[in-house]
Amino acid sequence: MGSALSCCGSEKVEEGTTTITAANNTTWRIFSYKELHTATSGFSEENKLGEGGFGSVYWGKTSDGLQIAVKKLKAMNSKAEMEFAVEVEVLGRVRHKNLLGLRGYCAGTDQRLIVYDYMPNLSLLSHLHGQFAGETQLDWKKRMKIAIGSAEGLLYLHHEVTPHIIHRDIKASNVLLDSNFEPLVADFGFAKLIPEGVSHMTTRVKGTLGYLAPEYAMWGKVSESCDVYSFGILLLELLTGRKPIEKLPGGLKRTVTEWAEPLITQGKFKELVDPKLRANFDENQLKQAINVAALCVQSEPEKRPNMKEVVNILKGYDPRGKVMQTRIESVKYKAELIDLDQASDDDDDNGGVPDESGLGVFEAMEVPKMRDPYKHGDRKMSKHV
Repeated sequence: MGSALSCCGSEKVEEGTTTITAANNTTWRIFSYKELHTATSGFSEENKLGEGGFGSVYWGKTSDGLQIAVKKLKAMNSKAEMEFAVEVEVLGRVRHKNLLGLRGYCAGTDQRLIVYDYMPNLSLLSHLHGQFAGETQLDWKKRMKIAIGSAEGLLYLHHEVTPHIIHRDIKASNVLLDSNFEPLVADFGFAKLIPEGVSHMTTRVKGTLGYLAPEYAMWGKVSESCDVYSFGILLLELLTGRKPIEKLPGGLKRTVTEWAEPLITQGKFKELVDPKLRANFDENQLKQAINVAALCVQSEPEKRPNMKEVVNILKGYDPRGKVMQTRIESVKYKAELIDLDQASDDDDDNGGVPDESGLGVFEAMEVPKMRDPYKHGDRKMSKHV
C-alpha cells in the first residue's frame, strides 16, 4: 500500500515520541499498545462504544487529556490487515473538514489499532434510530447542515483528491457528528482508489444493504455513482427519519424508496418529513432535498448527478434543481439479497462507528450471479479493470 505502513510502530515504541507527517501535511501519532491500553482502561466493557464484524471501538483518554476513539481489530488475518492498510492509506491522502481524520495508530506484532478524535455527538444513526432518537436534537437546520456537509466530504473524495476515492460504505453510522453537529464522513476500510481515466471497477460486494446501488449490489460494478446512490438513501433517511430497510408486519421488508415513491410522485412532500420535526422545516429546502434524493437514487447510474451537482442543488446554485424530479425509481433488491438483511427494530447504536452486525452489513459476500444489463443492451460502460 505504498509508504503508509512502512514506518508503523510496534509495542516497543516509546509513548508519545513518534509522529509521522503524511503527504497532506497532517501529523499522525504512533501510539504504543501500552498507552492505548491505559487510555481505554484496559479496553474495558465500560469504555466500549460499539462492536461489529471488524472488532470493537473504545472511548479513551490519553495522558495529556485528549479524548479518543480506538478501533481495535478483532483478529489479525489477511482481510483485517488489508482493511487496516486501506484505511491508513486513504486517510493519509485526505484532509477535509467533513472527513474524519486519523489521530494515529498502533501496529504492533499482533495488534492493529486505529485512533480517531472522539465525536461527542456520536453518529447520525444514534440521533435518527438510536440512543438520542427520542430527544429531537436534530432540528431542520441541523439536518440540512449534515446533508450539505456530508455531500461536500464526498465531493472532495470524488473530485478534489488524486487519485479519486470511492467510499463504498456511506450510511448513517458512518456520518459522525462533532460538538457543533458538523458532520464528518468516517470509516474508509472499504474505500477504493480509482486510477485516472477509469470510470468504474468490478469488485466483490461490501457494504450495507439498503444503501447499496443496484448495479453494485447485484453485479459488483463500483463507481463514484454508487456513493451518489448511497447518499440519496442517506438523505431520504435524514428527511424522513425512516431506516433504509424497515420490517413490516408478517416479516415483509420495505425499502425507504418503495415507501417514498408514491408520496413523491403525488407531490405530497410534507408527508415525507420526519414527524419528530413537528412540521418545523423550510418548504423550499425540503423540495430541493427531495429532488436531490430522487435524482441520486435513480436505478441507472448514468442518470444520477455527480457530487458537485448534488452540493450545488442542495445549496440552490444548480439550475437542475429547478426542475423537480417527481418520479423515483424505487429499487427492489432481489430476494436473495433481502434475505441477507439483518435489520431489526432494536439496532444498537455504536457510538459513531460502523456497526457491521446491524443494518444488514455483509462483508466480501459473493453475490449470486444474476443477469447484468450492461452486458445485454445498448448502454456501454468503460472496460473492467
